Amino acid sequence: MNETLTTSSVSKGCFVFKSASKKRKRHVGLDEYLVEADDDSGRDRFRICQKLWETVQTSTEEIQNQLNKKVLDSLVEFIKKHELGSSSDVWRQRTSEIPTAALMLGVNVPDHAMTFRSLCNLLQDSVTPFVVSVHAKECAAVKHLIQKVLEQLMGKAVSVDEEQEEDAALPQKAQCTISALCQWYKTATKKCSQKKNDNGLRQSLPVVVIFKDFEAFNSQVLQDFIHICSRYIQELPFIFVFGIATSPSAIQHRLPHSVSSLLCIEVFQSVSCTQHLASVFDKLILNAHFPFKLSSRVIQVLVGIFLYHDFSVQNFVKGLQFSMLEHFNSQPLSVLCCRKREALLCAKTLSQQNVERIRHLPSFMRYVETQEPEEQVKLLTSDQHVKEVCQTLLKSLHKYHKNYFPILQCLHSLTSSLPKFPLGKHIRELHVSCNEKNLWETEEYDSAMQLLRILAKNELVAALQGCSDILQSASTKRMQTVFQQVEDFINRLETLESVSSEDSSVNGAISGKIDYQRKTDLFQLQKTLLEKESRRTKKMSPFEVLRSQVIEFIDSLVREYLTPAHLQPLSEVCYFSSSGILRQRLNVTPRTSIQAALSHPYYYLQNESLKTNAGTISSAAPDLCIVYKLHLECGRLINLYDWLEAFVTVLSAAEDQDADSGDHGQLDSLKHARFIQAVSEMEFLGFVKSTKQKTDHVARLTWGGC
Repeated sequence: MNETLTTSSVSKGCFVFKSASKKRKRHVGLDEYLVEADDDSGRDRFRICQKLWETVQTSTEEIQNQLNKKVLDSLVEFIKKHELGSSSDVWRQRTSEIPTAALMLGVNVPDHAMTFRSLCNLLQDSVTPFVVSVHAKECAAVKHLIQKVLEQLMGKAVSVDEEQEEDAALPQKAQCTISALCQWYKTATKKCSQKKNDNGLRQSLPVVVIFKDFEAFNSQVLQDFIHICSRYIQELPFIFVFGIATSPSAIQHRLPHSVSSLLCIEVFQSVSCTQHLASVFDKLILNAHFPFKLSSRVIQVLVGIFLYHDFSVQNFVKGLQFSMLEHFNSQPLSVLCCRKREALLCAKTLSQQNVERIRHLPSFMRYVETQEPEEQVKLLTSDQHVKEVCQTLLKSLHKYHKNYFPILQCLHSLTSSLPKFPLGKHIRELHVSCNEKNLWETEEYDSAMQLLRILAKNELVAALQGCSDILQSASTKRMQTVFQQVEDFINRLETLESVSSEDSSVNGAISGKIDYQRKTDLFQLQKTLLEKESRRTKKMSPFEVLRSQVIEFIDSLVREYLTPAHLQPLSEVCYFSSSGILRQRLNVTPRTSIQAALSHPYYYLQNESLKTNAGTISSAAPDLCIVYKLHLECGRLINLYDWLEAFVTVLSAAEDQDADSGDHGQLDSLKHARFIQAVSEMEFLGFVKSTKQKTDHVARLTWGGC
C-alpha cells in the first residue's frame, strides 16, 4: 500500500514531527546543554552543580550509615551469637528452630534498599560470605525462591574462592534443591577450612537469607520454604532476616503458629524516617558550608511530599537534587553559588552580561536604593565597581549564613522543650518561619518569650548549656563572643544564691490588710492590687533580674541574626525559590496528565497541525486521542459500531476525500484494525470496559474531560 498515513497507532511508539530544516541536531548532554544555554558560564555552572551533587550523594549515604550503625551492629552480633552456637553438637541436636531477625524499617520503602545494601556488605565483610537477598516479585513459587537462593549463594562462592573447579558452577533448574545446596555447602566450607586462618574464616559459616519485603511474599511460599529449611537446619546453619515495613504482628498474620514456632525471632528497630529527615536537614540544608539553599516555600513543598506521599528520605533528596539542577540551569548567576573563595574569584571575572543581570536582581535593586546618590550612579554605570561591591556582598552573605544557623539552632534548643511548641517542634519549621517574615513580629514568638520568662533556674541553666554546646563549634568571631556571654550567664546563674522569700511576706501583709478592713470597695481593691504589683516590680529577686537579662540578650540575637534570607543582597544566586515548578514536576497527578495528553496532544508533541479549537477533533491526532475525544461525547454505554463510524469519519477528513464521493467514510480493514487497537488501549488505560448488558457495547468508566 503506497498511501502514507499522517499518524499511526500510539502503541507502535512515539511520534516525531521533524522540522522543515534538514540539519539534524546532535544529542546534547547536561554539561553541553548548560554551556549552550545563553552564556559562557554554563560549563562553570555544570562543574559547580556536579560537585554539589556528589556532596549530596556522599553526605546522605554517610548520614544513613551513621543512623543505621547501631541496628546493623546489633544484627551482626545477633548473627555471630547464633553462628557460635551452631558450631556445637548440642545445639544441632537440641532444636530445629531457625534464628530469625525481624528488622523493623518503617513505611519509607524506597529507603530500604540502601539499608539492605549496607547490611549485606557488613555481613560479607565481618561474618560470612554466604548472604542472599530476595524480593517477593522474583519468588512467586517455592521453586523460584530456592532457585534464587542457590544462584546467589553459588555466585558468591565463586567470588570468594577463585580456585573452585567447574563442578561448583551453577546447577541446572532440575538440581536446584536444598539437598544440592547441602552438598555444595560442605564442599565450600571444606575448602575454606583448608586455607590458612589468617583470613578469619571459620568452618561453620551461617547462610543468611534476607527477605527484603516480607509482607509482599506469598504466605504459602514462605511457609513451605521455612518447613524445608527447618528440616535441613542441622546440615545448613540458616539465619533469616525479615525486612518488615509495618509492625512485628505482620509475622503472625503471614505465618500460622505451626510455622512461626520453627523460628527463633528477635525484633530490631531502625531509626524513624522523621529522625532521618531531621539529620539530612541538619547536615545539608541547615549547614552554612553547603552553599545551595532552599526558600521557605520550596522546603514546604518537599516536606509536604515527604509527609503525605511516601515518607521517603531518598525521594526528598531527589527533590533537592532536582532543585539544584533547575536552579543552576535557569539562573545564570548561580555560578556564584559555591564556596566563599571560589565565589569571590568568579565575581572578579563576571561577564558584562552577568553584571547587568546582577543590576536587575530585586535584592540588589533594594541595596542600591539604600545607598547615597553618588554610590548609586557608580553602581548603575561602572561594571568594575559592581564587581567590587559584589565581592563585598558575597562576603556578607557567607557571614550571614555562618551567624544565622548557630543562632537558629540555639533558639530551637531553647523553645523545643516549651509546652505546645510555640515555634514548632522541628527546627525546619522554625527555619521556615524565619525565612517568611520577621520572626519577632509573630504571636508565636511572643508566646515563646513569655514562656521563657517563667522558666525555673535549673531549666534555664539547662537550656543555656545547650546553646553553649552549639556555639562552641561556631567559626565566626562574633559567635565566639556570644559563646563567652552565654557561658558568663551560666556561671552567674549557678553561683546565684537561693531566691529570697520577700515576695511571700509581702503577699501575706497585703492579704492581711485586705482581710482586716471592714469595708473593701472596688476602688480600694484595685488600689491595693496596684500597690502589690508595684512592690513586686520594685523588689525583683536577683534571679528574676538575671533571667530578664538573659531573655533580652536572646531577643537581641534573634533580631540581629535571624532576619529573612530574601532581604540579603545577592540572595538569589544561592536560593532556589521556584516552588511552582517543583510542585509541577514532583507532585503530579497521573490522571490529569493522561487526560491532558489525550485531550491536547499538542501540549506534548508540539506539532502545529495538532492545534485545535475547543470542542473540535483534529484528524491529524493519534488514533488514541481521536477515540478518547469521541468517547467523551457518549453516555454510560457506548455502541462500538457507532463509535467506529465516527472514527472512520474523522480519519476520512485527513485523507481529503470529497464529502459527496461514495468512498467518503468507507470502512476498510486498516481503519478497522486501528480502531480495535485504539479501543484496546483505552481499555488498558481504564477508560472503558466490556459489559454483559449488551454484547456490542462497552461501558464508560469516567465522567467529563480534562
